[in-house]
Amino acid sequence: MKAVAKTAKKSKYNNRKKDIDGYTFDSIAESRRYAELKLLERAGIISGLRVHPVYLLQKSFRTPEGKSVRAINFELDFDYIENGIKVVEDVKGVETAAFKLKHKMFLKMYPDIRFEIVKV
Repeated sequence: MKAVAKTAKKSKYNNRKKDIDGYTFDSIAESRRYAELKLLERAGIISGLRVHPVYLLQKSFRTPEGKSVRAINFELDFDYIENGIKVVEDVKGVETAAFKLKHKMFLKMYPDIRFEIVKV
């Protein structure tokens, strides 16, 4: 019998994962943005940089029939403080329908946070 070589699973959007500082980024573009934000933080332009922060969009609940419905969370790429304002960023090549929906929910839930989409 012939041995079949396993190939790495190809990313849906042809992204390559990249590891830096113990974080795994979903794309080269996201890892580059991380490097830029680290420089801005070192220069004192931003502070409190977090990688892959998670924001709650909807709490879990039970239906009247007793079925449990899981919470809806939104994991973004970065958040930080700039000029006293909380900023979240998501590096995007493709805006999926799920992303667009969560983006709208985020804007409603967190009106005081500035949302930046970094286009690739």
